[in-house]
Amino acid sequence: MKEEELLNGKLTRRDFLKKSARFGIGAGVGLAALGSIRIGFAEKEGEIVLAPMTFIVPRPTLEVMDDYNLVVASEMGYFRDLGIELSMESGPDGMAATKFVDQNQADVGYPSPGIHTASVDTGMSVVMAYEMMIGSVWHLVVRKDSPIKSPKELAGKTISVWDESWRTIVDPLLAELGIPLNSVTYITAGPQWGQAVQQGQADAALGWLALDVQWEAVGMEMKFFRGTDFSKMPSNGYVVRTADLKNPVKRELLVKFMRGTSMGLHFGKTNPQAAAQMTYDRYAGVREQMTPEIALESMRQLAYAYVEGERRGLGYGAFEPSGWKTYLDIIYKIGQTKRHLTVDECITSALIKEANDFDRSKVERDAVNYALNSTWKNVKARGPFF
Repeated sequence: MKEEELLNGKLTRRDFLKKSARFGIGAGVGLAALGSIRIGFAEKEGEIVLAPMTFIVPRPTLEVMDDYNLVVASEMGYFRDLGIELSMESGPDGMAATKFVDQNQADVGYPSPGIHTASVDTGMSVVMAYEMMIGSVWHLVVRKDSPIKSPKELAGKTISVWDESWRTIVDPLLAELGIPLNSVTYITAGPQWGQAVQQGQADAALGWLALDVQWEAVGMEMKFFRGTDFSKMPSNGYVVRTADLKNPVKRELLVKFMRGTSMGLHFGKTNPQAAAQMTYDRYAGVREQMTPEIALESMRQLAYAYVEGERRGLGYGAFEPSGWKTYLDIIYKIGQTKRHLTVDECITSALIKEANDFDRSKVERDAVNYALNSTWKNVKARGPFF
């Protein structure tokens, strides 16, 4: 194979890996990073050739229950059947989930609304195409013995965050609560941001759905003010390059990724213990931190939120535009964006119908027939999944 074939469209998965090493392109870099590459030429009859795609999260680890839908879609072969070889990567900082997508180093990112809108405001060509949760995933957290009884009492307090970028998450929450932003002091504590509150170095910290059981697993008992009780704003979702939606080949790959995601969510809705077992078995870090019971509760809280669109009859990945409008109004008012961003430049529902076009009966059969091991057969949920 000649070197120019790397850009002329005749590339097998095997050749891709060879060329990646030769030209210094990471094997985890997705199809979009190579421009016009078309992957689909098998070297032997019957050989399945997959399009590599990279999914990136802003957090420093993948070893949590949060992405169980992608684990399921990978383990059950849904992505493979759709022609995708998925690589999942963790990001070095909060901006990674948009920056790496914008720079063609990843195909799909998973940012918070604050990171996403900050990225759009600075000119990154990314758009959220799949909403993982309708409503606020964010919580504000205090010590269990804290005298603070409501998040509205955080005026004049100190708030612990991982890094400065997390202010884009907390500031709008405070503004929505009517708290003057100049009345709070932020403490940057890195991975010990939760311990900073526990040890009395800060009054409160940013938290999110299912973090309570993760902290419970390591002996950190805190009081969580849940965002769904005081906020109308949106949560994290999957972002893509805007230009990829206009490219038929890349758009089709994104549709297949979102469809695989929906299939993973539907599987987890049908047999949550099976989805939890797959994720728990994959990640040693989860097994070290959590018992199966705590892991299932962590996943349950997330799963219940992930299926909100389906529960409303809108389908997996659906958006609630009014929540986004409220959010965009607030972040412009507090100066978090230079422009008053529009809903249409931040989110798109263009892929949602196709993302929900899958054989639900087949996925349900797969889930019902999945063999649980002796441990997971006996793990009971603390609440509903749907």
